[in-house]
Amino acid sequence: METNKVWFVTGASKGLGLVLAKKLLASGYKVAATSRNVNSLISEIGSASDSFLPLEMDLLTENSVQAAVQKAISHFNTIDVVVNNAGYGQIGTLEELSDEESRSNFDVNVFGLLNVIRNTMPHFRAQKSGHFFNISSIGGYHGGFAGWGIYCSTKFAVSGLTEGLQAEVKEFGVNVTLVYPGYFRTSFLSEGSMGLPKNPIADYEEARQSVIAHQNEINGNQPGDPEKAIDALIQISKEKNPPLHLFLGQDAYDMANSKIEIVKTELENWKELTTSTSF
Repeated sequence: METNKVWFVTGASKGLGLVLAKKLLASGYKVAATSRNVNSLISEIGSASDSFLPLEMDLLTENSVQAAVQKAISHFNTIDVVVNNAGYGQIGTLEELSDEESRSNFDVNVFGLLNVIRNTMPHFRAQKSGHFFNISSIGGYHGGFAGWGIYCSTKFAVSGLTEGLQAEVKEFGVNVTLVYPGYFRTSFLSEGSMGLPKNPIADYEEARQSVIAHQNEINGNQPGDPEKAIDALIQISKEKNPPLHLFLGQDAYDMANSKIEIVKTELENWKELTTSTSF
C-alpha cells in the first residue's frame, strides 16, 4: 500500500522538511528524519517508534551519512523515497563572500546532497525502485538576483546534477523529481537559517537592499503555504510517471516563464551569430 512507503527526509527539524515529516506521519507513512541535532527532531516530532526514526546526521561526513542510511534500512527494512531538503541560504555578492563562505554553502547544499544520493542509490538500485526529490529553488533556474549568486549557483548545481541523475537511474526503475520552490512561509529567511556576508561592501547597494527586504519585508510574508507544498510532493510521489521538473508557487511559475522568455528572445536576436560557427 502507498502509506507503507518509508521516506528518508534530510533537514527535517525545521522548514519544509519539518512540515513534510509531520504530514507524512499523520498520513500513516513511515519516516526516517535527519538533522544535525537529533534532540531538535525529538522535541519537534517525538521519539523513535515503529513509524518514526529521528537520526543525527552530518551531511558533510560520508561515514555519518552512510550510518544514518543503514540505521533507517535496519529500522524499516527499506527506504522508498529520499527527500534531499537540507540546505541553507547565503546572501552576499561574489566579491564579498570569502572562499570559505562560498565553499561552505556548496558543501552543504551540493556535496551533502551528493553524499545522500551516493549512499541511498545502492539500495534503490538493488530493489529496482525508489524516488528522489531533490529540493532546488527557483533560484536554481533563474539566478538574476543581486546578492544571491553563490546560493543560486549551489541550486543550479543541484538542478544540473539532478537532471544527470534522472538520466542515469531511470533504467533501474528509480524516479527523480527536481523541485523548484518559490517563497514559502517557513524559517528559511530567519536568523540562523540564512548566512550573511562577514565582510559586506557598501558599494553594492542593490545587494544591501535585498538583504533588508528579505529580512524585514519578505520574511513572514511569503506567499507560499508550506502545507500545500507538501501536499504537492506527496501527490507527485504517488504518480506512476512523475515529472522531472516541478515548480512550486505562483511566483516560481512566473519567474520560470520570465527566464524562458529571456532565453528565447536572446536565442532569436543572436541566431545568426549563434548558427554561424559550423565548418
